[in-house]
Amino acid sequence: MWTDPGSLKNDLQAEAQRLGFSLFGVTAPVAPPHFAVFEDWLSAGRQGEMRYLASAKARFLRADPRRIMMPSCQSILVLGMRYPRPAPYRAGTGEPGRGRVAAYACGEDYHLVIPPRLAELAERLETIAGRPVACRSYTDTGAILEHDYAQLAGLGWTAKNTCLISPGQGSYFLLAELLVDLEIQPDPPFIPERCGTCRRCIEACPTHCILSNRTLDAPRCISYQTIENKGVIPLEIRSQMGNLVFGCDICQQVCPWNHFAPDENEPLFNPRPGLPEPVLREELHLSQADFSRRFKNSPIKRARRAGYLRNVAVALGNQRDPAALPDLAWIMENEPEVIVRAHAAWAMGEIGGSSAAKMLDQASKEEEDPGVSAEINLARQRVSFPGSHPGSPAS
Repeated sequence: MWTDPGSLKNDLQAEAQRLGFSLFGVTAPVAPPHFAVFEDWLSAGRQGEMRYLASAKARFLRADPRRIMMPSCQSILVLGMRYPRPAPYRAGTGEPGRGRVAAYACGEDYHLVIPPRLAELAERLETIAGRPVACRSYTDTGAILEHDYAQLAGLGWTAKNTCLISPGQGSYFLLAELLVDLEIQPDPPFIPERCGTCRRCIEACPTHCILSNRTLDAPRCISYQTIENKGVIPLEIRSQMGNLVFGCDICQQVCPWNHFAPDENEPLFNPRPGLPEPVLREELHLSQADFSRRFKNSPIKRARRAGYLRNVAVALGNQRDPAALPDLAWIMENEPEVIVRAHAAWAMGEIGGSSAAKMLDQASKEEEDPGVSAEINLARQRVSFPGSHPGSPAS
């Protein structure tokens, strides 16, 4: 039976480290300090199509962590699990013929890795405490402002790029929370803000989505567009995506604090074969069965096959390699998903040249969807008049 609060906390931290959590802190279930900022962000519509964030229920729950569990919640354990650091940032469209996947998404889905570890930690807590402990666990799944509680638990501060930075650890980790009905000695909050006058993340963001109050204009974020948006990517965003096909690490890659990020990480997050730089022309030919098999238990499944192939087509357009034209023409002829054909047409217009013009002409004769036909016509205009980028008909 536990009697020493300090001993309980030390035992829990040791168990958390054994389970792969490199960050561990404890705070009380107080109101989140930046809830008003979050409300203002929603009021401005910065969440885009993520309407679930703005529901009355979600906003009610986020205002007080005890509402998402029970009034008896006394402590919040905040944890972080590291994923592999990405390669250093290089401007441009990447290695010819290859895309880029965000580092956290190259291995197993953290939604499958972290919850069982939290369950083990909860079991250990009950053993140490000598009694049943009511608990609720989250990892990017519940109505909780986790960065606020990470800062209250002493793990770090919310940087200008909106990521949580932990001194000596950087920001390449995934957060999780365990709410319990047991009073555990809290850690002192992390008070100093250490971004200073640095603006590297703001200046490096291709779409200028980072706002001055440490929030994002989500619809302008490449991660949002390649993952959350299941429809048409706005024309002005496409040309700024480079070779990114799922997520974006740029604002973290340029952050000086990530120079100190250790190389150790949870092994299940190590990249699976073909990642983080998939061969774009090969990806374009993935059937639904191929996609499901290749990305089983992967975060990339969140984009769905149509969204992923849409992103691949945009990356090929940005690289402007004529060798990709036959693959894009194959998409125009064989791909059942309208959204993929539409962005393949855009890509052909970006590549340009006489071959692209002929392929677009042929696609125009066969295409029956009006939205795709409009994209083909705009692409044909760009081939005929290079440098012309009229507004997208579908955005």
